[in-house]
Amino acid sequence: MSFPEERLRRMRRTPALRSLVQETRLHPANFVYPLFVSALVKDREPIVSMPGIFNLSPKEAAAEAKKAYELGVQAVLLFGTPAKKDAVGSASFREDGIVQRGIKEIKAACPEIVVVTDVCLCEYTDHGHCGVIKGDDVDNDATLDILVRQALTHAEAGADIVAPSDMMDGRVDVIREALDENGLEQTAIMAYAAKYCSAFYGPFREAVDSAPQFGDRKTYQMDPPNAREAMREIELDIDEAADIVMVKPALAYLDIISRARDRYDVPLAAYNVSGEYAMVKHAAASGMADEQRLVMEVLTSIKRAGAGIIITYHALDAARWLRG
Repeated sequence: MSFPEERLRRMRRTPALRSLVQETRLHPANFVYPLFVSALVKDREPIVSMPGIFNLSPKEAAAEAKKAYELGVQAVLLFGTPAKKDAVGSASFREDGIVQRGIKEIKAACPEIVVVTDVCLCEYTDHGHCGVIKGDDVDNDATLDILVRQALTHAEAGADIVAPSDMMDGRVDVIREALDENGLEQTAIMAYAAKYCSAFYGPFREAVDSAPQFGDRKTYQMDPPNAREAMREIELDIDEAADIVMVKPALAYLDIISRARDRYDVPLAAYNVSGEYAMVKHAAASGMADEQRLVMEVLTSIKRAGAGIIITYHALDAARWLRG
């Protein structure tokens, strides 16, 4: 029997050989660690549907950010829960708001870390939608004014990057213009460019109590069957001067990440969202999967698809495992 000269198994024979030819490598610097800063907690309170993740006071968020940085994670993404919500999310643009306080605490504790802030209204409105309600729908242009005010206060508090996640048309353009006009031209924008109306957001909505009180978000978040439309959304945000574009969620949209990477030469992020995190944690807790192997396979798939930046609740564990 004649054997082939080309044997691909040769380079799989030992860990060192496999490492030598490894095509996709994860590093802690690839990760952004989401943090929930809440005006409703004194220290930290566990989020039941997201084992290992907590609602944090600003001081606890600063301690968590410093821990992340010491593990090699270079950036955190802040979400806020205010003490009181209203119809227009006015707590989102207060100079002493919960995220604004969180930014200052984190920068005081760990000046080197990159602080990214979520710019949206869903965490701050009593109706749970991402914008101002007129009639029975979200008013796009009325929402833009509030998003601008929110982004400005985040940047003034010390945020390095603001990340609009609302999916209103034109929001990157107006935020960029406002930042520049107010001497904040160095503040970058990471746009949630292709954010789908997904079932994977459930645990997040529990964490910040942001489930819509009526209807859903299908009129502003993207329809899951659409891929070409995602390219249009990404292109528009690039044209409006987004510094980074994002696909959200990650696992069910690896094809969108791959298309975006092939088409656009800009920094590309993907959000490994709360439902994806919870599925892994529950599978591991039930004994159905090895958590470390599963997490690393998930994160590698996201990077292999083309995302250089991975926003993930697994960031600290993955960073520890990568350090060995």
